[in-house]
Amino acid sequence: MSAFPYLDAPHPVAIAHRGSAAAYPENTMAAFQDAVDLGYRYVETDVHATRDGVLVAFHDDRLDRVTGHTGRISELDWAEVSRAKVHGREAIPRFDELLAAWPDLKINIDPKSDDAVRPLIKALERPGTLARVCVGSFSGRRLAGLRAALGPDLCTSMGPEDVLRLRLASIGLPMLSSFQPVAAAAQVPLRHFGLPVLDGRFVRAAQARGLKVHVWTINDGHTIARLLDLGVDGIMSDETALLKAVFTGRGLWPS
Repeated sequence: MSAFPYLDAPHPVAIAHRGSAAAYPENTMAAFQDAVDLGYRYVETDVHATRDGVLVAFHDDRLDRVTGHTGRISELDWAEVSRAKVHGREAIPRFDELLAAWPDLKINIDPKSDDAVRPLIKALERPGTLARVCVGSFSGRRLAGLRAALGPDLCTSMGPEDVLRLRLASIGLPMLSSFQPVAAAAQVPLRHFGLPVLDGRFVRAAQARGLKVHVWTINDGHTIARLLDLGVDGIMSDETALLKAVFTGRGLWPS
């Protein structure tokens, strides 16, 4: 049994990537609501902080790609960001709205900028919140700062440097045979910069070190099935209905 409630599921977990991002505007309350309605117990989101310190569920550092507005979130106040609509119709949610809407929902969080770290620490300091979350980032420095501020009860995944070390250990590099990361999970893509990351050796090396292996972002049924055959502990997908169907067909969907 894991020391972290987030990782305590007795079977592989299905994680709705940015909510039901294939069916609804990503990282919006509508996308998260659809995932919850499908029965998802885990969602993934990204966070940024506005200039006045409001933490928002949003992937990009700028509004431009998915809204009709422009500008860098860290250079705009919440009053300005709140007027933008994702795909012209859905509001950008505050992170505290997401936490409050579904008190039992577990959330995987990716702080996308240094500006988001302090507001995220403040949000996660609220009673009962740490048990619901896992934090992952492409920045090992951000992860270290979060661990230092929030202590050993914070569940984190590995940063890119540790993923590389684990990958090299998994292919038999002797000097890394004793490598043991401080993180509790390896959350990885199949490939990174064209190089393979996830295979059976990686899964075995991670799990031998007590790590859960979550894979992102998988949107086809064949690959989902293959990863389950490899023994991964979780899969993130935009295609939430498809992911649920594969899990259900294997008797893995929680009742």
